[in-house]
Amino acid sequence: MIRLQLNPIASIADAQAMLQTAINVEFGTLPPYLYAQLSILPGSNAPAMARLQTITHQEMIHLCLGANILNSLGGSPKLVAPVYPGPLPGDIGFDGKVLTLHLLPFGKDAMKQGMDIEMPVDPIDFPQLKTATLTATKAVTIGQFYEALDAYLKSLPASAWQMNRNQISGAQFFPGQIFAVNNYADAHRAIQVIVSEGEATSTSPLDFSNELAHFYRFEEIYRNQVLTSIPANPGYAWGAPLGVDFAKSYPAVNDPQLLDYSKQPEAARAAQQACTVAYTAMVDSLNLALNGDAAQLGIAVRRMFDLRMAAIHVLQTPLADKSKVAGPAFIYHAA
Repeated sequence: MIRLQLNPIASIADAQAMLQTAINVEFGTLPPYLYAQLSILPGSNAPAMARLQTITHQEMIHLCLGANILNSLGGSPKLVAPVYPGPLPGDIGFDGKVLTLHLLPFGKDAMKQGMDIEMPVDPIDFPQLKTATLTATKAVTIGQFYEALDAYLKSLPASAWQMNRNQISGAQFFPGQIFAVNNYADAHRAIQVIVSEGEATSTSPLDFSNELAHFYRFEEIYRNQVLTSIPANPGYAWGAPLGVDFAKSYPAVNDPQLLDYSKQPEAARAAQQACTVAYTAMVDSLNLALNGDAAQLGIAVRRMFDLRMAAIHVLQTPLADKSKVAGPAFIYHAA
């Protein structure tokens, strides 16, 4: 469950700081989610792959929408690449403990981590679902965080919003899913998208588009069961197998940033270095694109493809222990 410290919002500067934290939360989840997704063996686990692809795409959309709100309020988004293992940006967590994120290959541990990140404050108790890991607490969730932000934004005068300032649009990226934020109504719509796609609501596992929210997609994979609509209360139950085979994944190590590459074969070092170069280039292009350099968005998209190809190469390159591969470490090297 993403839980953030909910400090009073007294100024636009406070709102900008909250939005920057939210942007880095969205960005911080992408490498763990991608690590799990890319480590699935080609041609296997199609239902799980489809769910993870949807989640990663939507996290990228949420990042852009958050940046659009921040830009409209006169801020300057800045993607800060996290270190793994390490705290999700903002030192957030749940049950009084900071949530430490790891890069984990496709498996139950990676899916459980996704559930911890996306868990709503009150997960719905579907038949078979009740477990100790789903216990609710009084801490603040990402939904409550955005609710407080939304309430403050609603109080702002129209003059606080800057029209068409450094906006990413659906014409440039994820057509039909990213939109400009020029006023409170646009910001409110963006916040509704971000919250519903991650957590759904307290009465339904579906988001505003009537698709399963991220928490329940991770839960389907973790349980290897489809969450199925039923006529009886609460409306859904865990049903047929999803078709998950956790054994069909690359033998990637946990937390490849911790690996001592000086003790690894030259091919593994070279493959990881190529991945680092691609990741760094992508982050740099995204930062420029989010701050008004529209031409950089197309470059960033191409660099996402370069990163994917570099990551796949790492996953196919053995380490000194030939039974293992490193997996993309998502290391950022500033110029």
